[in-house]
This record gives sequence, C-alpha cells and structure tokens, in this order.
Amino acid sequence: MTISDERPTTGLWNDPALPASVRAKALLDVMTEAEKVAQLGSSWPGHDTSGDVAPMQDTFRDAQTFHEAIVNGLGHLTRVFGTAPIAAEAGRDRLAALQAEVAAANRFGIPAIAHEECLTGFTTWQATVYPTPLAWAATWDPELVLCMATAIGSDMAAVGVHQGLAPVLDVVRDYRWGRVEETLGEDPYLVSELGLAYVRGLQSAGVVATVKHFAGYSTSRAARNHAPAAVGPRELADVILPPFEKAVVAGRAGAVMNAYNDIDGVPCGADETLLTGLLRDTWEFEGTVVSDYWSIAFLTSLHQVAADIVGAAQAALHAGIDIELPHTSGYGEPLTAMLRDGRISSDLLDRAVLRVLTQKIELGLLDPGWRPGRHTAPVDFDSPGNRDVARRIAEESVVLLSNGSGILPLTGPQSIAVIGPAADEARCLFGCYSFPNHVLPHHPEISLGIEAPTVLDAIRKEFPSSAVRHETGCPISVDDRSGIEAAVAIAAAADLTILVVGDRSGMFGHGTSGEGCDVAALELPGAQDDLVEAILGAAKRAVLVVVSGRPYAIGRHTRQADATLQAFFPGQEGAAAIAGVLSGRINPSGRLPVQIPGDAAGQPGTYLAAPLALKTDGVSNIDPTPAFPFGHGLSYTTFSLDEVNVDEAVVDVDGSVTVQARVTNTGSRAGTAVPQLYLTDPVASVTRPVRQLIGFTRVDLAAGETRTVRFEVHADMTAFTGRDLRRRVEPGQITLTIAQSAGDLGSSVQVTLEGDTRIVDHTRTMSTPAAPADTAARNMR
Repeated sequence: MTISDERPTTGLWNDPALPASVRAKALLDVMTEAEKVAQLGSSWPGHDTSGDVAPMQDTFRDAQTFHEAIVNGLGHLTRVFGTAPIAAEAGRDRLAALQAEVAAANRFGIPAIAHEECLTGFTTWQATVYPTPLAWAATWDPELVLCMATAIGSDMAAVGVHQGLAPVLDVVRDYRWGRVEETLGEDPYLVSELGLAYVRGLQSAGVVATVKHFAGYSTSRAARNHAPAAVGPRELADVILPPFEKAVVAGRAGAVMNAYNDIDGVPCGADETLLTGLLRDTWEFEGTVVSDYWSIAFLTSLHQVAADIVGAAQAALHAGIDIELPHTSGYGEPLTAMLRDGRISSDLLDRAVLRVLTQKIELGLLDPGWRPGRHTAPVDFDSPGNRDVARRIAEESVVLLSNGSGILPLTGPQSIAVIGPAADEARCLFGCYSFPNHVLPHHPEISLGIEAPTVLDAIRKEFPSSAVRHETGCPISVDDRSGIEAAVAIAAAADLTILVVGDRSGMFGHGTSGEGCDVAALELPGAQDDLVEAILGAAKRAVLVVVSGRPYAIGRHTRQADATLQAFFPGQEGAAAIAGVLSGRINPSGRLPVQIPGDAAGQPGTYLAAPLALKTDGVSNIDPTPAFPFGHGLSYTTFSLDEVNVDEAVVDVDGSVTVQARVTNTGSRAGTAVPQLYLTDPVASVTRPVRQLIGFTRVDLAAGETRTVRFEVHADMTAFTGRDLRRRVEPGQITLTIAQSAGDLGSSVQVTLEGDTRIVDHTRTMSTPAAPADTAARNMR
C-alpha cells in the first residue's frame, strides 16, 4: 500500500502557501468527532514483544491492535525503530508501510507523528551510542552538544522520524536517584544552556524536541523513582523550572512531556496550573504536550485521583495533555463517552486536536507529495561523522579528579594490571536509554551492532609495548568477593594497576544505574569498595577509573590512589577517550556537572544550597563537604585567573555589567581552561545559595598563553523568587566570582544594583554571553 499524491479528501489544509494555523483550523472544521479523537491517540506496533522497556507496562497489555487503533486516524506511532532490533533500511520501509496504512485508513490521508527515544543517540540497532547526558554536561560545551543533537536529528529525519523524546531537563537534587545519568547535572544554568543547545540542534534537523520531565521529577522523596516531589514553590521556581523555561521561550521546543510525580499532592499529569497556566498562558508555549508513557492511566492506578480511566482521561485533557503515549487507553472510547454525556466539551477536544494538527502541518505531513523519510538511499546510523562527534564528546567529558603523585600521563609502563568489573564490558560504557542496554538484553542472540572497544581493549591498543593482564575482581552488583585474591596477585606483580569500577546501566532494577535503579547509599555497587581497597593496598602504583551514571562517595579511595579519573558513561568511543587521557594523548578538559560526595555526605547534597545547609562548624554531625566540588577538573597543565574587574561598580536593576578576567596557561603544554562565573547575594529577602553559576566558557590556550575572558552580565541574572512567589531583581550589593570550580576561592568583584525592586517574567535575560575577548592581547610568556 502506498500513499497517493491525491489525498482522499483535499482542502485548504493541503496548501503549503497558507499559515499552519489556518490550515489546521480548516481541517478541524470538517472533521467528525471520531476523527478528532483519533488524533489524540497512539499505537505501539510490536510492543508486546519489546521486553521490559517502560514502567509497569504489563498492566496495559490490552491495548488495541495497530489496525484497530488507526480507524479514523492516529496521532502518534511509537518507537518503530526502538522496540526491537531492525536494520536501518528495513526500519525505514516498515515505518513507511505503517504510515501508508495510517493515511489510507482516514479520509484526509493524515499520517501519524513517529517518535523515538534519542537520549544517547537514536535508540535503534546499529546506531552510534553517544555519551550519556551527564557526560555531555561534563564537557561544559554547548556548541558540541548542538553538533551532536543535529547529527542525531538528521539520522532520525532521514528515515521518517518526526519527534525525539529528549532532552531530560531535570536538575539533580539527590545523587541516589537512578536517572541522574540522564540529566545534565545539578545546576539549573548548566542544564539550561546545554539543554537549549540540544533542543536547537535536534530541531534544526527538522525533528521536534521533547523536553522532559515537567516538572519536579528529580526532587523525589528518598530519590525513589515516581515518588512524590519534595520541593517547595521557590525551589521549584528557581531550580527546577528555569531549564524548561529557557527551552520553551528561547529554544521554541516543540513538545513537552509531563512528569510521573506529584507536587504537593497534585500529579503533574493532572495539573492544569502547571501544564496550562504556567506552560501556555505564562510562557506562551505553542507546541504539544505528550503524556509520559501510561501516565494518564497512572492517574487512577497509582495516584488514585481518578476512579477509572475515564476520569483519568478527563483530568489529563483538562490539565493540558494533548496526546496519550505510548498507545491509546484513556484518549479513545473513554474520551468519546465523555463527549457524548457532556463531561468533556467539544471546545476542550478541539483545543488539543488543533495543536496536534498544527504540529503535523508544520512537519509537512499534509503537504502534497509527502513521503515518510527524506530519501531511499542507504542509511548509516553509525557513520564516521557520527563517531567523530561521539569521540569528541567522550574526550572532552573525562574528568581528571586527582593526580597528586603526578603519575599521569603514563610513560610506557612495562606491565599493566587492568582490574575491575567495568574494564572488559562494553555495555558499562552506555546509558540506560542506549539501544544495547535498553533493548538488546531482551534479544541475546543479536550482536551489539556497533564497534565498541572495552577499556581493556583500548588500554592494550594505547600501550602496545606493555604487557597487559586482566582480572575482573568482582561482579558489578553481586556481593561476590571470590575474585579479589586473583586480582590482588596481578596488581602486586605489575608496574602499574588501572582499576576500572562503576556501574552497568539498566532499567527497573536490572542495572546499578538507570530508570528505576535507585540506591539507598552512595557506596560503589556490590563488592567494588572492598575490591578497590584491596587493590590499592597491594598495587605499586594505581590509577582509579570510575565509569558510572552517578557520582559515588569515592573520596577515601582517591586519597589512596595515585590518580583518579571519572567518566560518566562515555559511549562507544569512551574507552579510547579514557585510554587517551591515561597516556596523555588527550589533555583532560572535563569538569564535574555534579560534585563527588564526601565520605559521610548527607542527601541531597548538591552544591546549590543556602549557607545553613553547607555549615560544618557543629550544626550537624554530617559533613556536607564534597570530595570534589561542582565544576572541578584537572588538566596536564595549570591555569591562573587574575585581574578580575567590572566596567561599572554601580548599575541599575535593569542594567548590565561586563566582568572580565585574565586567563593564563601557566604550564608547559596546551590545554583548555573552563572559567566559571558565580553569583553570591549576601543579603536578600529570602535565603540564597552560597554560590550560583551564572556563566561559563571554554578557552583553549597554548603553553604560556594569556587571554582575556569577558562575561556580559545582565541584572536579570540575579533574579530570584520572593516571598510573594514573584521573580524579582532586588537592589543591593552582589558578589561576582570567576573561579575554576564552585569550591575554588577564585577572584571576586562587588557590584551594587541601584533602584527599586523590579519584577521580571519569562521575557527576562536568561543567559550570560561569555567568550575570550576578540580584542584581547594574546601574550606568549
């Protein structure tokens, strides 16, 4: 079956010369009630054989078949590529065939929007596995994230995919939460800048970005997945919401996905204040709101705010959810029944349908001659270009935590013992939403589909003249110490030991990190802490390498190791990046997007906290001091920051200042500095963070080179939510500090904001432009 160039019923909606809003309204006006309802549903062909890829999916195995679902039309097609292994061309052909059936089944020939996961790349077989988002964040490089997202979007668009379910804009509040690996870190400014870059990159390729999870998901009580949010209104406004606000207002994100949690007793999927009042009425969002998988049904089964699926659908539609994913449950017959008896008005139905139709028209789905996929040429989802971008992100994301003995970079050890459960397992390099970890465990007969050397492979390649021996020592998660003795023996005999520990990501308890893989404490999983202690006690020289999805409390180990690297699931090119940093082929430039907690860290324990939360002088017996602070990262060279100044010491509450500093590479080799600008508000009407990131940049410097870095800081960047829950810029003195981490003293200047308190909204300045000054003298010492 093929889609005909001549639609079964044509009209103004097929005219590309008209605005999308006009075309969508013209189509809406001639649709029947049944045709409208069909546009709000979805179908997941093949989901019954997909394995455990979504929470509690077994509860909803009674979904309509694809052919039942497409009668009168269909809103979305769910994960045609990302459900089971399928080659690129076969997937493209299958999607095209499904779309042909969807279009042929309704009298207007309206196709569905095809969506896929794309958190670590296009989640399909044989596609490049990029580093996990926490690794993107460790690069502190928005331009590189944009480049990656553009590549991902281009691959998806080439085979007919219209929407990607990324990025995750949840700000980390508790490292024990399983989905830390999917986030962009613990600071709302870093998250918002990198998230904005991802949205712009994906959408530049013609694929709708879906920002999630809106909102408060990462503030769950005790870090349990789906748990109620533990967040007050000001923390929600100042920490959790800004990344979403920037993505919607500045990035024009095309879709928003609701969070599973509730906030103060109101589930996000039924929160009209959140999904309509804030998102649409205040931020002027014009895209579609899609439900997280089965979150509409969860309103009755889990949240118990609706008696049945009918009431759940009513609550979700009223709140502002336009499309039900991953297949139709409430937005089918229950919705139709409510329209008949008046519990749902036709206006409410039309509101959602118009948004869906407008998006489909914007995507070109109703243009004459539309075809699924851009071309029929061979498709390579793991192209050299993709791998190059993945390599660059991996290399920039590795963080050198410590190098006290100066052991790194290594200089050709004669014998190397490579030890640890993460050393010789490629899947330890991938995040939970990568295809190898998300889908392939349910298809053990299928190959990985990509070339992904392990850390052991990469070390052997990086040090070809060294004799390399390997022992696992212990499993990732099982409390089994039987292999430690053999590992100790090879460590004691080797010139150098490289100890590789950490996580293997999975889903819903099948991993040590990932969705539904929350932890009670931040010790390394299984028997790995015991392994590390034994090996560090036996080895002549040892480098600790942690490959994980969350930060672990490894401070005591780093004090004993000669050097320590942290890599957050660096993807298929990650092993080579780690080996390159060990050898010095790569000069590390990664910076921590989450701090490494101290030995007795309380939870939550992020750097973004008021003074009382960070006090260590007897207020509590729990010391909140991290082992390594947010923004920390060493290099094989050294940098200095000095001559910090501002162009104005007093500015209006609606004004701006230029803050600049001199950055010098004081070492003997080229490297990348990452100057970070922090705000301190010493006296305010509510408690404020001790420090808060408001700007950053990367500066490449040759040995001995000096450059001047400038930050253009608008007074809006000092705004916070006051007692009246309105965002305000208050007069008074602020401190601006340029430092190399949140824990670095840095160099500070004071600026006084002058005038009356000013109320600001979503039109305020939300970014601080920062770059090396074009006019700076570039001195070579």
